[in-house]
Amino acid sequence: MKVHNAMEVLVVLFKIKPECIDAFASAIRENARLSLVNEPGCRQFDVCINPAQPAEFFLYELYDSEQAIQLHLESAHFLHMNTLTADWVDSKQVWRYRLPR
Repeated sequence: MKVHNAMEVLVVLFKIKPECIDAFASAIRENARLSLVNEPGCRQFDVCINPAQPAEFFLYELYDSEQAIQLHLESAHFLHMNTLTADWVDSKQVWRYRLPR
């Protein structure tokens, strides 16, 4: 079955070094805010923290298209956040999904 007009979904799971949790939380929330404000193709960007494992961050991002994801990955605010937080991250997993409209 071919899906028409699907939205593109990014799901990201970060595990952050314990001493960097607060700084990472601030940086990732700002990245989410700027993505929603500055990227017309970014429709949703949720930052979730596991209450049982505060070093675990779950992101749910919804984009209009693959092109919108690429624009996000090339944006100045994403590149800044990615560089700033690189040493704070123990692990990062990314999954891509498609949400039919």
